Amino acid sequence: MGGWAMKTTLDLPDQLLRQAKQRALLQGCTLKQLVADYIRQGLQGGSGAREVITSPALRTTAEGLPVFLAEQPADQARIDLSEALQLEQSCLIQEDQRHVGLSA
Repeated sequence: MGGWAMKTTLDLPDQLLRQAKQRALLQGCTLKQLVADYIRQGLQGGSGAREVITSPALRTTAEGLPVFLAEQPADQARIDLSEALQLEQSCLIQEDQRHVGLSA
């Protein structure tokens, strides 16, 4: 692959973004990797889709939402969607900072 990358913004419908995030989670990759794979497949006309991960620690609800099953019971704390998205964004920022050599 090329040695450069470009950041861009995609204006996606909320439902499509949620589905893409769920698919990335199930395939064990980042959203960035998933989108890059899909663009690459579209340009090449291939179907080199990543394999869906099956794990006893991960199941999917009827609505397609991922549920992680803990090996041991944990203290239960509920977070709402806004908090979950903030946590995800924070993790992505830290990951980006590590990739460019900045301390998180």
